[in-house]
Amino acid sequence: MKKLILLGAAVLTGCASNSGVVAMGPDTYFVSRQAATGFSGQGTLKAEAMAEAGAFCTKKGKTAEVTSQQDAKPPFILGNYPKTEITFRCV
Repeated sequence: MKKLILLGAAVLTGCASNSGVVAMGPDTYFVSRQAATGFSGQGTLKAEAMAEAGAFCTKKGKTAEVTSQQDAKPPFILGNYPKTEITFRCV
C-alpha cells in the first residue's frame, strides 16, 4: 500500500511544470508555472512566477517589469490545469 501511495504522489508531483527563466530577446524574459492538478490555486502559481522573475532581476541589480501575463482559463479538468505565463524585462 505504501508503494502505491508513493507512486501516486510521484505521478502528481511529476506533472507540475516550471519553465525557469527563459531569455526571449535582449533583456526580455519568460517564466511559467503549471499545477500538477486542477485543485491548486492559480494565485500561488502567479506569486511564485513573479517571485522568480523578481529574484532573477535582483541578481542583475535591476527590478522586474511585467510586459505581459496570461493565465489558463477554467474549467481546470482534462489536462487544463491552473497555469500562468509571465513575460518581463529587467529595468
